[in-house]
Amino acid sequence: MDILIKNGTVVTSKEIKQADILVSKDKIDSIKPCGSFHEEVCLKVIDASNMLVMPGGVDVHTHLDMPFMGTKSTDDFRTGTIAAAMGGTTSIVDYVIPNKHESLKKAVNKWHKKAVDKAVIDYGFHVALVPPVDKILREFDYLVEAGITSVKCFLAYKNSLMLSDADLYRVFTKAAEHKLLVCVHAENGEIIDYLTKKYLKEGRKEPVCHADSRPPELEDEAVSRVIKISKLTETPVYFAHLSSKGGIKEIKRAKKNKQKVFAETCPQYMTFNQHKYLSEDFEAAKYVMSPPLRKYKHSSYIKKSLKDGIIDVVATDHCPFNFNKEKQRGIRDFTRIPNGIPGIETRMPVMFNEMIVKMGMCLSKFVEVNCAKPAKIFGLSQKGDIKPGKDADIVLWNPDIIWKIKNKNLHENVDYSAFEDYVVTGKPVTIISRGEIIVENGELKAEPGRGLYINRQISNSAYS
Repeated sequence: MDILIKNGTVVTSKEIKQADILVSKDKIDSIKPCGSFHEEVCLKVIDASNMLVMPGGVDVHTHLDMPFMGTKSTDDFRTGTIAAAMGGTTSIVDYVIPNKHESLKKAVNKWHKKAVDKAVIDYGFHVALVPPVDKILREFDYLVEAGITSVKCFLAYKNSLMLSDADLYRVFTKAAEHKLLVCVHAENGEIIDYLTKKYLKEGRKEPVCHADSRPPELEDEAVSRVIKISKLTETPVYFAHLSSKGGIKEIKRAKKNKQKVFAETCPQYMTFNQHKYLSEDFEAAKYVMSPPLRKYKHSSYIKKSLKDGIIDVVATDHCPFNFNKEKQRGIRDFTRIPNGIPGIETRMPVMFNEMIVKMGMCLSKFVEVNCAKPAKIFGLSQKGDIKPGKDADIVLWNPDIIWKIKNKNLHENVDYSAFEDYVVTGKPVTIISRGEIIVENGELKAEPGRGLYINRQISNSAYS
């Protein structure tokens, strides 16, 4: 179907202009001054007057239907991608988490089965590397063939996901040979493990101990260590869910020295502070995630770093667990609270409110960190911007709507929103994915299974 989007304010990562967009089949055909196209030849005409016309969001950090800590995340690829679409996101990259000793191919096939008949938007995969790594390092050829051009290493979660420094060095070396981008969860897992056991021995079991056992200095140290190993092996590195001022300062120094280092943060680390853990009841468990929330000086510095271009990407780390069910596993022991919060539907509205309404940043900057840069860094060459030839993933955004986030009105399969009662200005109202209207005036039009797997390319940002 040819779709004409007319009279809108078109926002790309480079410019803002009044223009009309012609969509032909699943691609953006052309962008011309308003009134340039003949409406009568189009099957669908959308008047975008007073609307922002932006690329669909690209969320490169999600955990759908993921087994974790004795349970699993509550959104599967149906509910999770529906929620993403309703929030203005049209592409995700989800993390495949293999079992110990499981081949990467087997794990990837398992994730394909989770997604293929359920996703309503397009999706790709990263693959986490679970120790021991000896055999899986030999599967890196397979990853590239399968369109998976990034892997993840955990420096936390001792005795399950955590890699040693020696294994990290080996992964970096092998990844560079295959031009894979290495994503890292950077915290000092050894000291976290020590502090966790210390608090339990002292009888401290409340949710705040989760944050106390993972102080920001342990993130700072791990970021610094990884940067050095990355430089030693000449391997690009991408830091997931950064939350600490010291860690971001390390990245700023590395970037100044022309090292290929990329930085991601999440809305929660910009909008919330550590006081969320101080409630007298178990409500604090809603905000147990890794890394944990930090003091105000950290969130303030993250905002500054986003504005200054040190932070490249805003993603969600969407990993939902019901407060009244899965989170209750840790009511008597903070180590049993599943780590993670929901946010796949609220990312784009919350970031629009933070970046544009509150901080006065440029609309193109919003598109850059939420759409264009994540797509570019992770080889989603057809996604993330509005240009002729790219996939017609387009969001019509009403910048004037003022609304309050209520979990009862969201589509995430979880019993709370971390952003409950957060007042937002601006909202996506119509969403187009590959030329198909999947959300119209806030109503879902897409069927599960229409989402396609994305064979990602080697990252030009990392290996140019």
